[in-house]
This record gives sequence, C-alpha cells and structure tokens, in this order.
Amino acid sequence: MRTRKTLPILFMILALLLAACSSEAPAGNLPDEPYEPVAYNLFPIPDDAYVGDVMPFVTEDGTLELYYLYDTDHNGQAYHPVWKYSTANLYQYENHGEVMPFGLMSDPDPAIGTGSVMQDQEGIYHLFYTGHNDTGNGGNGKECVMQATSTDRENWEKQGVVFFAPEGYSKDDFRDPEVFWAEEDQCYWLLIAARNDIDGGVVLKFTSPDLKEWTCEGPIFAPHAQYMLECPDLFNMDGTWYLTYSWDCRTYYAVGGASMKDPFTAPDDNVLDGTSETFGGGFIFYAAKTAQKDGNTYLCGWIGRAGLSADSAVYQWAGNVLNHQLVKLEDGRLGVKAPDTYAQYFTADKPFQAVKKEGKVQIKDNNITLSAQEGAYALADMGTRAPSMTLECDVTIDEGGRAGFAFGGSEADETYTVLAMDAGEGLIRYEGYEIPDLAQFPAQAFTRFDFSSAEVHHVKLVCENEIVVCYIDDTKALSSRISHSTGGAHIGVFSDGCGASFQNITVKLPE
Repeated sequence: MRTRKTLPILFMILALLLAACSSEAPAGNLPDEPYEPVAYNLFPIPDDAYVGDVMPFVTEDGTLELYYLYDTDHNGQAYHPVWKYSTANLYQYENHGEVMPFGLMSDPDPAIGTGSVMQDQEGIYHLFYTGHNDTGNGGNGKECVMQATSTDRENWEKQGVVFFAPEGYSKDDFRDPEVFWAEEDQCYWLLIAARNDIDGGVVLKFTSPDLKEWTCEGPIFAPHAQYMLECPDLFNMDGTWYLTYSWDCRTYYAVGGASMKDPFTAPDDNVLDGTSETFGGGFIFYAAKTAQKDGNTYLCGWIGRAGLSADSAVYQWAGNVLNHQLVKLEDGRLGVKAPDTYAQYFTADKPFQAVKKEGKVQIKDNNITLSAQEGAYALADMGTRAPSMTLECDVTIDEGGRAGFAFGGSEADETYTVLAMDAGEGLIRYEGYEIPDLAQFPAQAFTRFDFSSAEVHHVKLVCENEIVVCYIDDTKALSSRISHSTGGAHIGVFSDGCGASFQNITVKLPE
C-alpha cells in the first residue's frame, strides 16, 4: 500500500520523465562508420559506359528486358549499339551485352536511335528503331524507321529501312518509333516523334495490318509546346490512356480518355521527376517509356551522369538505369513511387540514432522535431549514410517553410549539403548547396510539388552509392547524384528558418 510520502516522489519522477521527453536534445557527435561503395543493383550501369534511351519489353514469364543505347565518352562517327539488361524484380539485373551493332557509314544506321521491341501476332519479335546518318541518305533525310527481327531476342537480324518521313514533315527529325498491336483498332500502330512547320513537335501515328505496309494517319498529339516529342509511349492504366514523351531534358506525360483514340491533354504540371535549369546540361530523368509487369506499370528511363563537377546540378546525356513505379491518382493524373519490389531487397532494420548539431532539436524515439528562427537553422545528425539504404518518414513543415535532408558532417568533411523541401517555392531541390545557400541562390535542379495538398507528407529516400531518389506522397520524385552523401558522410535532417518534424523515421538496409 502506497503511503502519502511516496506520492510526491512519484509525481517528481513523472515530471522529470516528461521534461526529459520534451526538452531540447543536447549537442553531440556520432562516430563515423565504415563505408564501402556497392555494386549498382537498383540502378545498373555498364562498365566504362552509360545507359542511354531504354526500350522496355516484358516477356511471357514476366521478365523485364531493357534494351538500351550504349553510350561512351569516346563515341566515334558510328555509335549507340543496342545492349540489354533483364530483371525479374528491378533489383537484380543480368547484363546481356550487345544484341545489335550499329551500321557502317554507308548504311542508314551508323548511329542508332531509340525504338521499341514487340512481338507480332505470329510470335516473331521485332525491334523497330531509328537509323541516323548525317549524310542525309541520298536526300531522303538523316533519320528513318528501321526494323530488325529475332526468334530469341538475343540475335537480331536487320531488315533494313521501313520508311522515311512523309511529305510535310521534317526529314531530319523523325525518330523513336513505338510499335504495338492496337486491340481496339485491330491493327498495328506505330507512333513516332516528328515535326512540321505548323505544329512543331508532334506524335505522329501510322497504322498497318501486317507490319509491312504503313499508312500515315496524322498526329495524335500536337501540344505546340516543344520542338520534338521524343520517345513517345502510349499505355493504359486502370481504364485511362496516357502518353509519355520527352524534350527539354525532361520526361512529360499527357492524359487521354477511355479510348486510345480520345484526345490527349497535358496537365499544367506534367513532369514527374527532376528538371535541371543549369547552363550546360540538365538530363536528370529522361527518355522514359513504360513497361507493365505483374499488374504494375513502371516508367523506365535513365538518370544522367554527372557534369563537369560533382553535385553541380549539371547532368549529361546517359547514365544509370532508373525505374519508377507509376501511380494513378484520384483526379486521373499520374504519380510515381519507389517500386514495391524494393521491399524484398531492403529487409534489414538499421537502429535509429540521432544527435543535435545545431539549433533547437527535440529527439524522442524515432522522431525529430526542429525549430529555427528566420536567418537561422536547426540540424540533427543520424550517423553515417549506408551505401545502400532506404529512409522513410512523415514530414511536417511550417507553412512557407524549408526543411529536408542533410549530407556530410563526418570527421573528413564537417560541412553539410542539403536536399531541400521548399514549401514556400513549392519544390524539392538539390544543387550541392549548404543550408545558408538556399535563400541566396535560385533552385537549379528541382521537382515541383504542392506542399499545401496535405499537412503531413510521407517521404522515402532510396540511396545507392551517390544516387539518391526522393519520393513524396507517391506523387513526385527528385532523382539526384549526391556525391557528398558518400565516402562515409552522415545523413541528417534540418529546418531552415522554420519549424519541421520528421516522424516515424525508419532506415532499411539490404540483408
């Protein structure tokens, strides 16, 4: 039985515990952990070369094959043979090497451009692709549709030119054929990036009963917005038809209707991954085309390789494979998230730890709350960033505030660069800036996002070596190369001149 003397003691203990839970965390340092780069399992890349435009194909057994343009830093006059990866789960890839060479300088295809792989009604495999020859092919134009066939998808026999651009369309900008059987139309469709002087860039449609004789049916999409609509791809998700295309270093999409013949409209914000507006290059996520596998739709493209310097927000053409999983949102727009299959790869829990580094920081369980006055910032450090990991959390940011993830703080380099979620500007950004730089310099590599859409946002980082992909609310992504997050750098969270909370933080590693 408790006595009157024990009650005050219990109340004092309870008060101390409550105070400890709500008080500001003391400053400290977490020790560096060993760091070794890993093989690119999620984002494959060939040795001493790069992945250019991909051409996805899903086999009858559910294997995703990614045919791609093989690019190097030492291309000659002839370039871009077709190579291939295959994967059953999007985290283990087999490299098949070269499956089709480029042609001679006297051929229409000394340079190979994007196309598509499909199986016809008789079971023969076809690779329709772009032949490019700067000599102009005897006046027919620099670019044309070409075709190769195969019975095993490993050995391809070139069948030659299918056709050049029709009258009224540019002979030199005519590329990226996408060929498929249109069940609704009971014929084959061929969509291609073309342009004319009136519409600019269009997606031009051809039809054929037999993959031999083709009829030009005119554009299915002409937004009068881009010079070209490269790598067009048409697909259906849950009863709605969508069209993806690329230009301006970005992959765009447009929304159609219940019929594949319905008109397409580009939403006001129709870019799902990053945009780079730096001088000299900005290919963050480009030339993406879709693949439907196991009931899911994937957007398969590449993340550009780093530019003249690391963390400069300059991304050059070609790099690593990058696949997003598409989500159909309630209003019919598209969103992206990390592939669900990653949960089979990241299965080990990393214990949560965090210390205060700067400003007002509260740490309880796996939750961090930060607060900073205007002109100041708060920062918490969670220890060495593993070379391969995911981090998930629920984020709340003050209205118009700026917060996000910080990389650095090791014994070798105490500085932090930050991947920022800017609610005031409505974007997610990374340019290698430190926290004080964010207010001084405009965003150069970013994805637009409406933070007013919800009070709490679910964020997931997928990290493999220097590649860091930030997903938010299964809606948008920002893919980055953050070299400052590697080599033993720590990962943390920050708020810049505002309050922010990072709740339910979990870190997963591969077994």
